[in-house]
Amino acid sequence: MRKRLSTAVLAALLSVVALPVADAAGPDRADHRLKTCARADLLFCEDFQQVPTGAGTSLKWGVDTRNGSLEVERDRRGQKVLHVRAEGNGRAFLKVDDFAAPGNSFYGRVRVRVEAFPDAPDWAHYTLIEATGDGPEVVRPLGGQYVPTLDKALWGVGADGGPTGDWTNWRESAPSKAGAWQCVEWRMDASDNRITLWFDGVPNPDLTVSTREHGGNQVDFLFPEFDTVKLGWQLYQPNEGSYDIWLDDIALGAKRIGC
Repeated sequence: MRKRLSTAVLAALLSVVALPVADAAGPDRADHRLKTCARADLLFCEDFQQVPTGAGTSLKWGVDTRNGSLEVERDRRGQKVLHVRAEGNGRAFLKVDDFAAPGNSFYGRVRVRVEAFPDAPDWAHYTLIEATGDGPEVVRPLGGQYVPTLDKALWGVGADGGPTGDWTNWRESAPSKAGAWQCVEWRMDASDNRITLWFDGVPNPDLTVSTREHGGNQVDFLFPEFDTVKLGWQLYQPNEGSYDIWLDDIALGAKRIGC
């Protein structure tokens, strides 16, 4: 009896000791983070671990803000992340300049947490990822809108500034989840001007847009020759609130990077 009791107690103690380690890092997350930015084939990678806490600046990337700020801070796991904050309809972006992708096609990956999405005014429109370059279209592979008829904030791919007009191809199958970390992946495929998205490794084909299938004017949707990718936050309608977003593990590459 004494031997069985000792074994049970030992097993219980081991499980208690192990739990905080798994919760702090997530399954293989820390190991995957180190492996990702060590990859030589990436076009850009930033996990913020080598960036000092405080004002979010680096020689690796630029900053685009208006009524907003970037700050590197530690999360509850002790890992460094980028805290993006914007007041009202301000903006705050990390900006990857002088970007060039083979064949004008690339994959992206970012972990993102949004404290809360706008619920006013009706059809409030926000952007988290934007890609621009030589050409009129401002391409937004990750953005969304508050849809008052559904009383929901929904993810959507969109564009502005070009022949297709100002549009966001939101879908009910893609709710914008507040208060939780998500791994978002996207692909920009210039062969058909196609944008594809995955959330936590699961594809959402409803959000896919392409040359002829998109949410704008009935003309071809054509990529610019990309030279800049921005990640952060912008809200386009007047709003008295403030918005907090956290970004981590940003990577851009010619092949899918994975979560």
